[in-house]
Amino acid sequence: MLWGCSEIADRDAGVRGWRAGARLRLQDASPRGRHLAIATALGGLITGALVLHGGPLQLQPVQARSMWNRGVFPVVSFAGYTSHFGTRTGPWGAVEPHYGLDIAAPMGSPIRNWWGGVVESVINDGTCGLGLVIRSGDYEHIYCHLSGSVSGGVYRSGPVAIRAGQAIRTGELIGHVGVTGRSTGPHLHWGMRFRNAWMDPALVLRAMARARQGAV
Repeated sequence: MLWGCSEIADRDAGVRGWRAGARLRLQDASPRGRHLAIATALGGLITGALVLHGGPLQLQPVQARSMWNRGVFPVVSFAGYTSHFGTRTGPWGAVEPHYGLDIAAPMGSPIRNWWGGVVESVINDGTCGLGLVIRSGDYEHIYCHLSGSVSGGVYRSGPVAIRAGQAIRTGELIGHVGVTGRSTGPHLHWGMRFRNAWMDPALVLRAMARARQGAV
């Protein structure tokens, strides 16, 4: 299955910020501080109900904050956002949809699972490259352009060996950043679908950031 992971031309490995030109100036250099500031800087209000495990989050603010606080930012060695969700100009100049968020990182950087779930499929194609689809309730989170290899339906990278049907914990190491598939530089393409409809992963990151900051 092709997951629609058309990728940006990462010609400048040092690029930071949105494709539109926004740049992030972070005051907290710690990994947690960087991720929180980055997610907050994505901007915009979360429109509609974010949902998890079967239905809308109809929770009181404190409960909602507690819920989203469980998520894990997928890239350990973050280097910048190189392409956002939605319509963009692709690597070869064509306007195209982009069904995810591109997160630049050094080659081989660890990738962590966003939320506990079960591996739905192991991908090995010309677009996503080597990748994983993990289901958490009504969510599917997709990880593309991983380094490593796939053989016999098993994805392997260093100590990682993952196959369809395998249970994966929140924050568990699931692979490493690579350039497989339609990619011109090392990064993770992180996609997300809810009930088979693509959604912007930035909305989830913003909810996570607000939860950690204690915002309502």
